[in-house]
Amino acid sequence: MDSTRVTEQPTSFERPQPGVTPADPRGALLHTPPPAHVPGTGAALPVQGSGGEPPVPGASPGAPGATPGTVAPDGTGGDPADGPASEHSQPGTGEGAGPDTHRPRPAPEGIPVQPAAGQDGPAPARAPDGKERRTGQPTQPGRPTPMRRDGDRLRFVGAATRRIARGIDLDEIVMGLCRATVPTFSDAILVYLRDPLPVGDERPTGPLVLRLRRTDRIPAERDTEGGFAPVAAPPEPSELDSVGEELCTVRPGSALAEVLRGVRPVFTDAPAARAALPELLGEDGAPAVPDGQRAILAPLRGRRRVIGAALFLRRPERIPFEADDLLVAAQLATHSALGIDKAVLYGREAYIADELQRTMLPENLPRCTGVRLASRYLPAAETARVGGDWYDAIPLPGSRVALVVGDVMGHSMTSAAIMGQLRTTAQTLAGLDLPPQEVLHHLDEQAQRLGVDRMATCLYAVYDPVAHRITIANAGHPPPILLELGGRAEVLRVPAGAPIGVGGVDFEAVELDAPAGATLLLYTDGLVESRLRDVWTGIEQLREKLAATAQLTGPDHPPPLEALCDEVLDMLGPGDRDDDIALLAARFDGIAPNDVAYWFLEPEDSAPGRARRLARRALSRWGMEDLSDSVELLVSEVVTNAVRYATRPVTLRLLRTDVLRCEVGDDVPQLPRLRQARATDEGGRGLYLVNRLARRWGATRLSTGKVVWFELNRG
Repeated sequence: MDSTRVTEQPTSFERPQPGVTPADPRGALLHTPPPAHVPGTGAALPVQGSGGEPPVPGASPGAPGATPGTVAPDGTGGDPADGPASEHSQPGTGEGAGPDTHRPRPAPEGIPVQPAAGQDGPAPARAPDGKERRTGQPTQPGRPTPMRRDGDRLRFVGAATRRIARGIDLDEIVMGLCRATVPTFSDAILVYLRDPLPVGDERPTGPLVLRLRRTDRIPAERDTEGGFAPVAAPPEPSELDSVGEELCTVRPGSALAEVLRGVRPVFTDAPAARAALPELLGEDGAPAVPDGQRAILAPLRGRRRVIGAALFLRRPERIPFEADDLLVAAQLATHSALGIDKAVLYGREAYIADELQRTMLPENLPRCTGVRLASRYLPAAETARVGGDWYDAIPLPGSRVALVVGDVMGHSMTSAAIMGQLRTTAQTLAGLDLPPQEVLHHLDEQAQRLGVDRMATCLYAVYDPVAHRITIANAGHPPPILLELGGRAEVLRVPAGAPIGVGGVDFEAVELDAPAGATLLLYTDGLVESRLRDVWTGIEQLREKLAATAQLTGPDHPPPLEALCDEVLDMLGPGDRDDDIALLAARFDGIAPNDVAYWFLEPEDSAPGRARRLARRALSRWGMEDLSDSVELLVSEVVTNAVRYATRPVTLRLLRTDVLRCEVGDDVPQLPRLRQARATDEGGRGLYLVNRLARRWGATRLSTGKVVWFELNRG
């Protein structure tokens, strides 16, 4: 998510409590009922007492008509038989309680709405002797005790911090702070964060810049169900709607810098905070902040430095904040800042894990002759972004390609590191053009060198587009599926073998037909195995999914490769992501026999001249005479280098695809190197000509020698 985006979201409301006006924007909060007044005295009964019916006017405690549980002016219960009145007893528990006696229960995650400005607040709590519990001073009888407000304030802080702590990333934590405070604690909130946010012990450079990350405000109107009612006319703009600018540069030594350095929340009517508001909100936004103690500026301090600020606002019609509200704001700011610090660290770790996984997997699949490739990789979960699954496609001599897919046990960084080592080993072994079973044997030895518990499964296949054949060896991996052109999907019968790392086992390779238009699907067990199904059930479902997808495109047209991969991943249900998934799909196009020319040349002096004549005839047959001069020159140079040291017949092959490819093979393992010949040298210029005239060229060592190849663009 873009860190610079500013979002303004209306706060969700719970179902209103009984006795709360639905149109009140603070309807989700508990409204403490006004105390009943005793006629002639103006004294209010305690809101939180032992419960029961209001006393009969003029009745004394214990007199006829006085109900049990009423509070006498001296603070004692009305009925001595019931014992001392409990301040936590429920209403309606006395004998005289009527059936309709009811009082709304407090909202579990909120504090009571503050009374409107000008109303008397609650009196201090009284001890049984009629004195204030905190100061010991006598209190007026009939005043409501503040125990419920203090208790709800604590419950609100606990619920708000739990909601903030539930967030795992930056946006969730900031949204949790906004949703927890509006409208319960404030009518609006603005959250500024440092841009960019420092990570861990990283020392920020440059000036301190705050960016408005998120704002929340009470909506103008909502319906009785807690949602929002359609507004017939645009609501009147509030002064809180114009507060806030997106960017703020904190100047060293300024009033805002001093407030942030102080760390503690302050009321904005303080001189330092009032001077800091224009710097934070801009000259136009600062006057919109309500006067008096209706705004709190709370710095957000992480583990080592200030990382932002939060501004809590109350509308003018609501009573100002109290001194205890500064403690609430401090708790909210502290928990939010520490959560943001941890979220930034988690984001950095996730970024490192993503980069590690991305570098372990191929960035782009190669473009190989006669085959088209597509791949997918999905981590097990957002909290486990790295794993041991990998895939690869490695070009081989003779226009062949090696297809590899493997799975190291586990989803940790260690598994990813082992996967990277095995993948590098597989690439090195593929460059030696070893048979598939030999590649798995060497991978097994490498896994044993890495550790005794380093185990993995792997499937290694080599596709030859000229012969239309594929050779496969398996090491404990799920078998591949071949989707033919007509829509028939088949699970290939490949010997399972033992996993890599077991040691002392033999691997077997099988050679199968790979007809043109067919698709080979290699995958890891995360695609077919989960808590809800075993691996063979998943393989059968995958086979049916491939067959059904192929039916949609008809018998003569294979499904598009990228779309096929997406369809395969769509078979995963909500509970099927127990492991990471690697998927490699190969569409076999092959090379037609009439596009291939192949000869054997004896290692003698006449071989270069014969190679030129054979190449000229092939190009004439293909209608590519315009390339004859370049091809004859390059073929002559490469064949000359081959017959100089070869003891067995030299091979010459021309392939006509989207380019013209020439391959010359011999039995000498030493690879030729490009060098700059001196003026007196008789040779050493052949590869220099190849490098200048060819589109690209290369040399690959084989188990029986080497192949030197070059490609030319078709006119």
